[in-house]
Amino acid sequence: MELNEIRDPAFLKTLNNSQLKDLAEQIRTFLIYSLSKTGGHLASNLGIVELTIALHYVFDSPKDKIIFDVGHQSYVH
Repeated sequence: MELNEIRDPAFLKTLNNSQLKDLAEQIRTFLIYSLSKTGGHLASNLGIVELTIALHYVFDSPKDKIIFDVGHQSYVH
């Protein structure tokens, strides 16, 4: 599974634990690459990868609203 295959949050519910772990690694790699080019809040986003995946896995996003109280932690979303 590749990061660019994800079309909506519901897709995450089709992934097994191994695939979810791989997805987290791909997201981290993407964040590091992208933010090395543009700048931004790297550490706070690396720390919220699994949480964001879990929120989308458990809840029915976008029907269920997810609110991040700090904008610089929402890059993963």
